[in-house]
Amino acid sequence: MSAHDTGAAAPLAPATGADAGGLSKKGLSAGAVGVLGAVVIGISTIAPAYTLTASLGPTVAVVGTQVPAIILVGFIPMLLTAFGYRELNRAMPDSGTSFTWGVRAFGPWIGWMTGWGLIAATVIVLSNLAGIAVEFLFLLIAQLTGNPDIAELAFNPIINVVVCLLFMLGATLISYRDMQTTQKFQYVLVGFQVVVLVLFAVVAIVKAVDGEAPDPTAFSWSWFNPFEVSSFSAFAAGLSLSIFIFWGWDVVLTMNEETKNPAKTPGRAAMVTVVVVVSLYLLLSIGLIMFAGVGSEGLGLANEEISANVFFALSDPILGPLAFLVSLAVLSSSAASLQSTAVGPARTLLAMGHYGALPQKFAKVSPRFFTPGYATVVSAIVASVFYAVMRIVSENVLTDTILSLGMMICFYYGLTAFACVWYFRKQWFDSARSFFFTFLFPLVGGAILAVLFVTTLIDSMDPAYGSGSSIGGVGLVFVLGVGIIVVGIVIMIWQAIKRPAFFRGETLGIDAPESLRRTRR
Repeated sequence: MSAHDTGAAAPLAPATGADAGGLSKKGLSAGAVGVLGAVVIGISTIAPAYTLTASLGPTVAVVGTQVPAIILVGFIPMLLTAFGYRELNRAMPDSGTSFTWGVRAFGPWIGWMTGWGLIAATVIVLSNLAGIAVEFLFLLIAQLTGNPDIAELAFNPIINVVVCLLFMLGATLISYRDMQTTQKFQYVLVGFQVVVLVLFAVVAIVKAVDGEAPDPTAFSWSWFNPFEVSSFSAFAAGLSLSIFIFWGWDVVLTMNEETKNPAKTPGRAAMVTVVVVVSLYLLLSIGLIMFAGVGSEGLGLANEEISANVFFALSDPILGPLAFLVSLAVLSSSAASLQSTAVGPARTLLAMGHYGALPQKFAKVSPRFFTPGYATVVSAIVASVFYAVMRIVSENVLTDTILSLGMMICFYYGLTAFACVWYFRKQWFDSARSFFFTFLFPLVGGAILAVLFVTTLIDSMDPAYGSGSSIGGVGLVFVLGVGIIVVGIVIMIWQAIKRPAFFRGETLGIDAPESLRRTRR
């Protein structure tokens, strides 16, 4: 009887010999996802409609018309890190991704914390996405009914939490089912989202060119010149922006055991995803700057009164009676991302359970759908409880927790990039390709993320960073970010006591580059 038949995890296998550098099967549905499906799920996780409507205004306030340049500058560390992810996936296609690769490169302890960073970041995002979906649901209803008071219902804590939990329940049910269901759901929502955003941008450009805009601004290629950004702090803001607007593409790699070609499809899908998203961001930012300008009054993108949701403010002037489509696109963006984002932590938890880094329950695969059922439910419950408690206790605490997300992303992205560099250390000079893709690119990407991590740690110690809340004079964002890492260390030590085999390297050990060469032969 197979693991599929029982729903139990496959037996642990030492990461040595023939298995080293390869794939340890966990009972997931192989060959269920192609390149297109993976790209769609990747775009969905990034949630371009929601992400850009919330980030475009604050970015314009800092860099003005240089937003396209900042997007490209911010894109660099993500692209360089993506190259490292691709190389690691070619060598070790495993649903544990950052966790598995971190263990193979640096050993069980650092690898465990890399997995913890991914899980913690994703749980925070899941809860935030559910909250955003609630707000845009009521905003859309208010638009369609012409009753603005309905939008205020989203800010009632009880109503907010109840509807949020319903969104989480729906996303969990879809994620629990097979990957075909997830793909069908995402094709509809992501396709609609992209079509509306392209229409939104194109109409804005046409109206600006025709002089039908409130503050038409002539397009200039200088917008793409990063050297015209006024200060280094603006560059720092751009790099920090990239963490939020590009984060999520790595979800396509957590599905590598379910793709049609595990060694190549996820890496290709990750690269296509980031290129499509950066193109969409550039088109939208150019269109809205041409239409509304970068002023701080009226519909100007730097106006603080509309910066939290510039798409909503500009949807009616640009699309008129079709303005509701923009709110619907942002709602579908957050709802689709809520479901697709749940894919990542569940598969990381599955891998951690499979290799003995967590209780074996996490390694259970649904005998009907071949998905990590137990891990999916647990991550959804944790995210739901986290959001409900934070939302009822204090909205400021929830806001600061979301800001601490940047630390978690820099933490595990950076460690994964360095894992690529160290894992392939004896192959750096085998060829020009090896030098760039296994050494230089991931090293630079990881270094940038490390600098951002340290910079955020220092800046967040100031209570002014975030909601203004503090504990003992230290900013709450710093306390939460460091606290999440400390909690991870405590859980890791407890697991080391309960499950010493993993931490001795008996179930998933360091895999030197020589073994990779042997398996490739």
